[in-house]
Amino acid sequence: MISAHVFIATSLDGYIARPDGDIGWLLQRDDPTEDHGYADFIADKDMIVMGRGSYEKVLTFDAWPYDRPVLVLSQQLAGTPVPQALKGKVRFTNNTPTGVMAELAKENVRRVYVDGGRLVQSFLRDGLVTDMVITTVPVLIGSGRPLFGALPRDIDLQLVSSRSFPSGLVQSTYRLLS
Repeated sequence: MISAHVFIATSLDGYIARPDGDIGWLLQRDDPTEDHGYADFIADKDMIVMGRGSYEKVLTFDAWPYDRPVLVLSQQLAGTPVPQALKGKVRFTNNTPTGVMAELAKENVRRVYVDGGRLVQSFLRDGLVTDMVITTVPVLIGSGRPLFGALPRDIDLQLVSSRSFPSGLVQSTYRLLS
């Protein structure tokens, strides 16, 4: 059975990026001496599924940070060539979240890391998310791209764990119940 899992950071007021996509407020909190659990989270994931915005943001980093295959869901990028440096690492599709999960299940993918605000929202609306690790950064940025959006129904969550870090970040893991 295939499952989708979220690992993401937000500002205290619920934004994953500024309106222009800037995440400097998050990156300035990055402390290489603090393990925020990403290595443990990604260890059992077979694939990363991300939206175009996340993909384009990652392209601005000094190096490609992923050692797992990445599938980018994008109407705009589907059918375009993957950059030469990312061949064999990235592919594009315009499939729906439900369609992607069915496609990946046929490829024997079992655990998927879902990344990107609008993509997480789509996976939540379609009832595809199993659990979420949400790290809250103690900063208010006032406006931006929200992690959560409109939903057709309430989604009940169970708090699995919560921990804080010396930097002030608070990380909570939730299991979705509905």
